[in-house]
Amino acid sequence: MDCKLEELLIGVIARLLEGSNHIAVGMASPIPGSAALLRQHETGGGTRVSILQSSKLNSFTSGGVEVFDLAAQGRVDTFFLSGGQIDGAGNVNLVGVGDYPQSKVRWSGSFGSAYLYYLIPKVILFRLEHTRRVMVDQVDFISAPGTSEPHIYRPGGPHALVTNLCLFMFDRDAGRFQLASVHPGHTVEEVRDNTGFDFDLPDSAEVPVTPEPAAAWLDLMRGTVSHQIVAAYPRFAADVFSVGPLARQAG
Repeated sequence: MDCKLEELLIGVIARLLEGSNHIAVGMASPIPGSAALLRQHETGGGTRVSILQSSKLNSFTSGGVEVFDLAAQGRVDTFFLSGGQIDGAGNVNLVGVGDYPQSKVRWSGSFGSAYLYYLIPKVILFRLEHTRRVMVDQVDFISAPGTSEPHIYRPGGPHALVTNLCLFMFDRDAGRFQLASVHPGHTVEEVRDNTGFDFDLPDSAEVPVTPEPAAAWLDLMRGTVSHQIVAAYPRFAADVFSVGPLARQAG
């Protein structure tokens, strides 16, 4: 592979962001944040990007509160969620492992994940660890459900799941994932071995390999985008792109 894993994933997510008008990005999301900025450049600034981690990359004055307000008004169409556990129905667990409330492992909590999952049309799930302890058959606690009953008002929900191994697309009618592509150097068998839930395969005979970003996108990532994200994600910018104050200190 002629690019880093992080650059590959930025490219994967940037393609998924095509058609987005307002992309909101959370605090611990440097790869989605970089992809959102790349998409913004592709649209000549026509795509609005709000990165909560950075005062320079959003116009909010009260952080997450305004994201919730905008989501309720239908003014955010793309968001990202992760989780300690994700299952095949698109359910996300941000609370802990084991029977709640006696969870043997506790995480930070659900915050507003369910609210945003219901309201934002394109929610992209993202997790860098693709193992059976994360990709489970059924989450231990549902922080945010992937699907709802037909009579429930729900414009939002999962669109895709991006991991370090592959890209899944979510079929909302079927309520399950389909394997869309496998990243270079990995196989369908490896994905299956590391996934605790069942998933569908494409109708075609072979699962495609995830394409690497075009040279022009890599140039943008390593140039303009890398310098934009320094304020929000300084460690990521230093480690992946060798830019920013932390990179200079290490040098």
